Amino acid sequence: MRFHVLTLFPEMIEQGCRTSILGRALQAGAISVTATNIRDYSENKHGHVDDYPYGGGAGMVMQPGPIDRAYQAVKSGIPGKARVIYVTPQGNVFNQQIAQELAKEEDLIFLCGHYEGVDERILEKIVTDYVSIGDYVLTGGELPAMVMIDAISRLVPGVLSNEVSAEFESFHDNLLEYPQYTRPEEYEGQRVPEVLLSGHHANIEKWRREQSLERTLRWRPDLLEQALLTKKDREYLAKKGLQV
Repeated sequence: MRFHVLTLFPEMIEQGCRTSILGRALQAGAISVTATNIRDYSENKHGHVDDYPYGGGAGMVMQPGPIDRAYQAVKSGIPGKARVIYVTPQGNVFNQQIAQELAKEEDLIFLCGHYEGVDERILEKIVTDYVSIGDYVLTGGELPAMVMIDAISRLVPGVLSNEVSAEFESFHDNLLEYPQYTRPEEYEGQRVPEVLLSGHHANIEKWRREQSLERTLRWRPDLLEQALLTKKDREYLAKKGLQV
C-alpha cells in the first residue's frame, strides 16, 4: 500500500508516521508514505499558494494551480488510477467500513486543505472521495489524513505482527471490542473474570461475544442496526430487552 499526501506541511506527515506500528510497517516495506509539499509547485517567487476569495469574505483560499501541478507530479509515478481523498467536514464520515474499502487500493492520494478551503475547480477536477473524521473544524487536513492512514494501514497484510488482531478489534462485525485483562489476576480487590482463567476456549469466546454485544448496546447502540448478528446474538440481546 502506497500513501501519497499533498500538503503544506510535509514534515508533519513524515514525523507522524515514523513511530509505533506505522514506523515498523514503513521499515518493513509493508506500506510507504510520501508527503509532497504543494509550495514546491508554486509559480510565485515567494512560494504563495493562496489568495483572497472572489466575492469577499474572511481568510484565504488555496489556489488550484499549485495543487494541480503537485497532483500531476505524484500521479505521473503511479501506474493506473488512484483515488484522491479530500479531507473535509463536508465529506462522508470515516468509519471501519470505509477503511476496509480503501485498504484494497494499491495507491491512495490525500489532499490536505488549509486556510478557508480549496478552490472548487481543482476539487472537481481531481478528487474522487470527500471524507470527514467528525463534525468539527481543524486547522488543516494533515491530522485527519494521518488518522485515516493509521486505520487503513492496520488492514494491510504484514503491518500488524498478529494478523488476527485486526480482525477482532473494535468494530469487527460492527461491534465494539470485548474487555481485555492481563496479569496480575487481582488488582486492588478486582479479579480477572473466572471464565478467562478456565482454559475453556468455547466458553471464553461465548463470554467475549456477549461482552461485545453488551458494550455495543450500552455505548453505541446505533452500530447494532448494521451489525452482523447471529441467531444466538439476537436471542442474547432480546434477554437484555432489545429486539434487533
